Amino acid sequence: MTRDNIFGLILIAAILIGYSIWMAPSEEERMEARRVQDSIAAVQRAEAEAQARMAEEPDTLPEELADIPEEVAADQEALDSIRMVAQREQMGHFSGAATGETHYYTVENDVFRFEISKQGGHLHTVELKNYKTYDQRPLLLLDGEEDKFTFNFFSGNRNITTENLYFTPYLNGRPFTGDPDAPVTGDGPMTFSMRAYSDFHTPENPSYIELSYGLSEGEYMIDFNVQFVGTREAIAANTTFINLDWQARLPRLEKNRDNEQNNTTIYYKYTNDEVSRIRPTRDDEERLSTSVRWISFKQQFFSSVLISEEGFANADIASESLGEEEEDYLKNMSASINIDYDGRTDNSYNMRWYLGPNSYRQLTTYDLELERQIPLGWGFFLTSWINRYAVIPVFNFLDSFQLNYGIVILILTVLLKLVLLPVAFKTYLSQAKMRLLKPDIDELGKKFPKKEDAMKKQQATMSLYKKAGVNPMSGCIPMLLQLPILIALFRFFPASIELRQEAFLWADDLSSYDSILSLPFTIPFYGDHVSLFTLLMAGSMIIYTHMNSQMMSSGNQMPGMKTMMYFMPVMLLGIFNNFASGLSYYYFLANVITFGQMFLFRYFIDEDALRSKMEANKKKPVKKSKWQQRMENLAKQQEEQKKKKRKK
Repeated sequence: MTRDNIFGLILIAAILIGYSIWMAPSEEERMEARRVQDSIAAVQRAEAEAQARMAEEPDTLPEELADIPEEVAADQEALDSIRMVAQREQMGHFSGAATGETHYYTVENDVFRFEISKQGGHLHTVELKNYKTYDQRPLLLLDGEEDKFTFNFFSGNRNITTENLYFTPYLNGRPFTGDPDAPVTGDGPMTFSMRAYSDFHTPENPSYIELSYGLSEGEYMIDFNVQFVGTREAIAANTTFINLDWQARLPRLEKNRDNEQNNTTIYYKYTNDEVSRIRPTRDDEERLSTSVRWISFKQQFFSSVLISEEGFANADIASESLGEEEEDYLKNMSASINIDYDGRTDNSYNMRWYLGPNSYRQLTTYDLELERQIPLGWGFFLTSWINRYAVIPVFNFLDSFQLNYGIVILILTVLLKLVLLPVAFKTYLSQAKMRLLKPDIDELGKKFPKKEDAMKKQQATMSLYKKAGVNPMSGCIPMLLQLPILIALFRFFPASIELRQEAFLWADDLSSYDSILSLPFTIPFYGDHVSLFTLLMAGSMIIYTHMNSQMMSSGNQMPGMKTMMYFMPVMLLGIFNNFASGLSYYYFLANVITFGQMFLFRYFIDEDALRSKMEANKKKPVKKSKWQQRMENLAKQQEEQKKKKRKK
């Protein structure tokens, strides 16, 4: 180090020491600052004690603020100033918006009514006008004090949450001066906004946070715009994101609490990826590390979806199930969402709220893949295709005639059975042929009784099938073709909001179980009630199984399989007892129509003529295919090679 460097360091140190001595407060200034701090603390203690006394004795007010220095208490202006300083210490540069009266503004259109809180500016309650809960109460999708929706950021080295700020209402861009207790309505689109002003706000240089809600008639989708205007000084300059904390305790809305809880979870969609979810049958949390297009708190038939046009930066989501002691609630949901923020300019976030039913017809209109929340069998492409391109269009077409939904299900079942009639006929014909061949197959069993002759018996059986012109797989393939349709309808009926609270015969709600008898106890795997549609479905399945077994050629070859076939309806009786009665009703109708088809096929199929045709086929020479000819030639070549080796 040179002499010049040493001299420079000494000079810098001298300047810093001199500056600190020169800027140090005087003894009077230190005493004044201490007095102000003591006064602030005294005011805070006094107000806390006053609030406690008011809680205990709400009809009385404290006569004095204890512990406040007399010279401060005597000067109201000084007292207000101290309170302002204390408020700024707690609320940063939004101290002016930290006081006010709690009030709720009611805004509505023809499909919902919601309350906006003056404290926090968020949606306090959301009521869907066209729906009721299972016990006919108003259906609240968001339930006031049980929910939380707040933005978090730093201001003046303090963590500020908008739920602690009081907002000013605006209607269509102008200050709202109407009756605060009267609902705000309109014939056309309207925008209701809430603004919280910072301490830097002036008419010339506005500085505020605004939450705007845009409504249109007949729409469950709300335009939700959040703006941070002129907040460069009010919000910390190094802020790069704003945190949105969304929490909700989802209320019970349906008759079957367990079923509703098992269909309640969080769905989300990444900006450049498919829709995903938290598994509904377990508590879980996930970190969404890339841009998220929307997040949904989804229940069985309704959803609260927050949509971002630009995409949320990232989010942490969590779902927690509530025990049976919380009879009126299902789950606690939370989403901690980070939104990009630029401290150098104004920030505007274009979002939307979807607060409404999980109707496939409704959700597909938004082109956001919101319909993926409806469990239509998305995991298997055939199931979802059948529902989307066949079942739902036909169901909606029948629904347009304003028929009872029990009749709609009946017509839908008949139409599906007509479409599947050729497949059913092919299955019956195959079973009839197999039944006619049963005596010949029994003879082969007597001819090859030993286990070591099982291969010869199998070859002889296949040869018999070929000569008679019977394909043993022709009965299985049509049944496999019907399986995706059965699975599709198994998904469709419980997920259809159109069936919700729709009555038919003794069932008061086709989307839930139909109870004709409540039991004073709970039967494991069955429940505490008796569902008549489920009993009818199980009984018809037993009858169908019996009729089907009479037509099979297996006889007593697979007694274990026959027992399993009879056990299946009993098992389904326990499973379907708590399912949607519309689904059990559909399966019952399908079985009844199948009985009719079987009797119809038996009438039109002449089994004597069929037997004669099969006997004639046996006498005809069996034409070998090229593949069979090659296999026989290969077998002969192998046999000749073995003979040559033996001679050697």
